[in-house]
Amino acid sequence: MADSDIISAADAVASAACLSERTGADRHDVAIVLGSGWRPAADVLAGLGTDVVDVDFADLGGFPATDVPGHAPTARSILLGGRRLLVFLGRVHAYEGHDLSRVVHTVRTAHAAGAGTVVLTNAAGGLRSDLHVGQPVLVSDHLNLTGRSPLVGPLFTDLTDAYSPRLRALARTVEPSLVEGIYAALPGPHFETPAEIRMLRGLGADLVGMSTVHETIAARALGIDVLALSLVTNLAAGMTGAPLDHTEVLAAGAAAAGRMGSMLAEVITAL
Repeated sequence: MADSDIISAADAVASAACLSERTGADRHDVAIVLGSGWRPAADVLAGLGTDVVDVDFADLGGFPATDVPGHAPTARSILLGGRRLLVFLGRVHAYEGHDLSRVVHTVRTAHAAGAGTVVLTNAAGGLRSDLHVGQPVLVSDHLNLTGRSPLVGPLFTDLTDAYSPRLRALARTVEPSLVEGIYAALPGPHFETPAEIRMLRGLGADLVGMSTVHETIAARALGIDVLALSLVTNLAAGMTGAPLDHTEVLAAGAAAAGRMGSMLAEVITAL
């Protein structure tokens, strides 16, 4: 990893300025980062909103290209319920080899654009027997098992309520069937072994994935409120006897993400 891959807060400010110029919006109030298979949610939000503008990551600066299937290198600006949304149709993952400053550039750009709330979504493996494929789960806490942080220096950010209790309560008001779970983040890009899944369950994890935690840490360091939603797209290794496949993850996400878009729209308009 070259030093040139590291970007700064000034780069986020520059990206936010480009975003404003290309969308005509002075500020964005809420940001949403979409995970694998969540693209239909963005289309639902666009259909419910107005003044929709898509901007390529390449036109904003600081966003490297992503080759992960199910992630589009696009930022979408939407006016919905009197609020201006900034929807990232894809994310950069740490396992793609980038510095974490690139991974969290979405969140830092959103903050520079004025967002005080960020909704992070992901596709996750379910570790509990009561979770099923296609089920959304509110993230209540996380286990950062990547061994890395996007913060550098003496930034002792408090993560006691990393995932806003207020926003989680609001989401449950909109969708009372939502359950909560603890998300474990591993480096990837390989899926976990059955032994690792048994370990994670012993540590108290309910979900496992390869994203979200670094963005959450960066958001909380900036004072942004975080709501995170995992979509269970598979049961974790060793729970069914079947092999894991990213194509199946995308298919499961696509089947459920449309209704997740409607739920997100209700949550956002209720903020």
